Amino acid sequence: MKRILCCLMMLSALGMNAQYAGPDSDFAPPLDIPLILAGTFGELRSNHFHSGIDIKTQQRQGLPVYAIAEGTVSRVKVSHWGYGKALYISHPNGYTSVYAHLQKFSPEIDEYVKKLQYSKQSYEVEAFPEYGTLKVAKGSVIAYSGNTGGSSGPHLHFEVRSSLDEKPTNPLLYNFEVRDATNPVLEKVYVYPLSEKSQVNQSAEKIEIPLKRQADGSYLADTVYADGNIGFGIVAFDRQDMAANKNGVFRIEQRVNGKTYTRIDFDKFSFGETRLINTLIDYPHYYKYRDRIQKCFRAAGNKLSLFEAFQNNGEIAIRPGLSYQVELELSDVAGNRTLVRIPVEGKKQAVLISSKDSITSNFILASKPHSFSAGSARVYFPADTFYENFYLQLSHSGDTLYLHNPSVPAHRNFTITYEVSKYSPEERRRLFVARLGRNNRLEYERTYKRGNTFNIRSRELGSFVLAQDTIPPKISPKNFKENQWLTNYRYLSLKISDDLSGIESYSATLNGKWILMEYEPKTNTITYNFDDQILNERQCRLKVEVTDNVGNSSEFTANFYRR
Repeated sequence: MKRILCCLMMLSALGMNAQYAGPDSDFAPPLDIPLILAGTFGELRSNHFHSGIDIKTQQRQGLPVYAIAEGTVSRVKVSHWGYGKALYISHPNGYTSVYAHLQKFSPEIDEYVKKLQYSKQSYEVEAFPEYGTLKVAKGSVIAYSGNTGGSSGPHLHFEVRSSLDEKPTNPLLYNFEVRDATNPVLEKVYVYPLSEKSQVNQSAEKIEIPLKRQADGSYLADTVYADGNIGFGIVAFDRQDMAANKNGVFRIEQRVNGKTYTRIDFDKFSFGETRLINTLIDYPHYYKYRDRIQKCFRAAGNKLSLFEAFQNNGEIAIRPGLSYQVELELSDVAGNRTLVRIPVEGKKQAVLISSKDSITSNFILASKPHSFSAGSARVYFPADTFYENFYLQLSHSGDTLYLHNPSVPAHRNFTITYEVSKYSPEERRRLFVARLGRNNRLEYERTYKRGNTFNIRSRELGSFVLAQDTIPPKISPKNFKENQWLTNYRYLSLKISDDLSGIESYSATLNGKWILMEYEPKTNTITYNFDDQILNERQCRLKVEVTDNVGNSSEFTANFYRR
């Protein structure tokens, strides 16, 4: 029995040390073109990690998308934003594959979705078909690639998830063929003093370290002179062959004098922890420079499962008179590596650059709830809204609330409440709470109106104001005119837009019957395909109604003819 247990332990250890060995699978590729990536798993995105891979579709839409294995459609969703048209297929081996930003579904699935859309009279729908209702075979066409939802260009977003807990896993671990002989690219290295008594190169603030590329492709940093606890951060990206995209790095390992202090593996995570990305990156730096520094030490609030800390949470205790060799190694799934060596000398020096903390009377203890008032506005922060303690800057001018700035990330929603009794009922009907974005552009915040109070929930600090929208949305035809013959037309297209609060809903009828209009908010276009319903009438009357987020409505009518 002891011999069996020992063998099992040895096999387990070998498996853990294998070169990024993924789960056993027999998956076919989701596209029949070479898999060239525009985005990798775990890539750093705004407030989340990328949960799949983005496969280039040669700047085209309409490429056949194939089921990677036999299975059944377990979920289908159509959204204006997010994944757009998305398909989820559960497989017998315990995995679920996800295909997003689709142009359209295969005929059988499309028929199922259209019936649902017409029954709910809504373009946006979500359904969980009964197991076996929509079966698919391995390699069968399930959809066509597109650019729907929050996509910024034609591509296929593809995921592999555990069917049990829905955790996304890195698709590149499933032996999909992606050519990659390119090492990760290291752009910058920073060093951070991590206590009040720490300093690096006579600075109490983080500094960038100059790097020199060596003949073997590695990097050597200038010597760092430090005292106290310090930590490192990097700016890096990875490239696969045949693409210039700056994608995410698979693994980052930090070693000190040969001992592993931290390792970050982008192999899997849970959606419940994805917003903790803001503890992995230097968020204030990102807000100011739009450059993401990944910390190699565990910062406040970092509970990420993909971050492993083996020594002192990745902090390096530097003592005067001692020398340290720090190594940061970047790896991709194919095993390509980039190494940087950073010599550190313990040396106590006078601090010439001090830390810059703005002290106010409003101190936030992250673990406690807090309430504040400013003019007609009240703010409530639940406990654990923020990752660390800080001094809150708070002021107001009339109905404008200045609530710190977005350089401090929030993990949970907080509430802003405006008291609006000074406004008449008619004025209140058109009022909403707006965020003052860049260049003071008004951005609508979903406003909940309850009597004399307006509430919003937000996870971003900044400036807020009460704004009024009295202008209804605009509607105009794009590809037809009044009383036009449209016999050979495949679709109708109209432009809808709203300049302030934004479009909340739209609806269209043909000769009094509701029709499905596909909305593409990126182009402000709604489209009706004549194939959806057979119209026996020679003369058709189209009616479109659009409502914005404060209730302003517009109506458009037009007559056309078909044979």
